[in-house]
Amino acid sequence: MKPKTMIRASLWAMVLLIAGALTFLYVDMSNRGAAADGAYGTPFTLVDQNGKTFSSKELAGKPYALFFGYTHCPDVCPTTLFELASRRQKIETRGGEFGIVFISIDPERDTPAILKDYVNAVDPHIIALTGKSADIAKVAKGWGAYYRKQGTGEDYLMDHTATTFLIDAKGDLAGTLAYGEDPKAVTGKLDKLAGV
Repeated sequence: MKPKTMIRASLWAMVLLIAGALTFLYVDMSNRGAAADGAYGTPFTLVDQNGKTFSSKELAGKPYALFFGYTHCPDVCPTTLFELASRRQKIETRGGEFGIVFISIDPERDTPAILKDYVNAVDPHIIALTGKSADIAKVAKGWGAYYRKQGTGEDYLMDHTATTFLIDAKGDLAGTLAYGEDPKAVTGKLDKLAGV
């Protein structure tokens, strides 16, 4: 291959690489949907377990853990909520606090009444939210959360992101918790979030 041809090929490869990287960054930021004020995620208005309208504005100034899931989930969702609730109660005895927000990605089955029974069995302090399918999809996209229906019939499952988002009192992303993460790491992250 001639030197000029090699240089030209190398330059085109670099252009394509840079274009690919810029495209990735653009799509990633679009999917995160960061709010205009710099807070993480996207603002939302949904319906809580009491059937009342709930706006993300009500979370302003409060640290919280946000998890996307559904009540028919066989393991990840109940385990995550029980662990968060247990840790929240322990932190509260030490003078700290953080809220827990559970957004259903299965609005077809998760009515406010079903959500209320579900979270009351875990911790009545949990804010459980549902809404129209389009609204849930918009919120999930804005937070970078994935979900998809698996199967048909009444007993379908939902494949979904198992990450818990930790949001500080300023509305910034303070970290994330992975499902099954090391308990010591989880304790450290939640203590920091709650200010203890």
